[in-house]
Amino acid sequence: MSKSPEFSRIAPDVELGEGVQIYGFVNLYGCRIGRGTRIGTFVEIQRGAVIGERCKISSHTFICEGVTIEDECFIGHGVLFINDRYPAAVNAEGQLQSTADWQCIPTRVKRRASIGSGAVILCGVTIGEGALVGAGAVVTKDVPPGAVVAGVPARLMPRKTVE
Repeated sequence: MSKSPEFSRIAPDVELGEGVQIYGFVNLYGCRIGRGTRIGTFVEIQRGAVIGERCKISSHTFICEGVTIEDECFIGHGVLFINDRYPAAVNAEGQLQSTADWQCIPTRVKRRASIGSGAVILCGVTIGEGALVGAGAVVTKDVPPGAVVAGVPARLMPRKTVE
């Protein structure tokens, strides 16, 4: 791992692969980061999240518990993952929720997928291998392998071929 910047917090329970690069103001705890991955500035990766090898996680991104990102994925600036289908501050008794009061819904980003800046990925979806999520999209359903989606909510777009 490259030297951790002074203002980053990397908990002792984080598993870092060889050659991981971490920039400033990063908060990592209880997660696993694969070798050769680059973590940009102002990124938080929570307990139980798994990031594959040779990924690029751009600045201001939030990766919560329950998210698995496979190898060679691109995550743009300011991407937000959500792991709770029914978020609330308090339980039925009016007390702050604890881990017993909600269910973490897993999300998976398959190999070589790319997610554009500002996208929001709701819980329980799978983004298929090689898929592309457009900037600012809100992904509410699974994205097929190789597909391009954009919009709010994200919809399939025609894939243009390069000649």
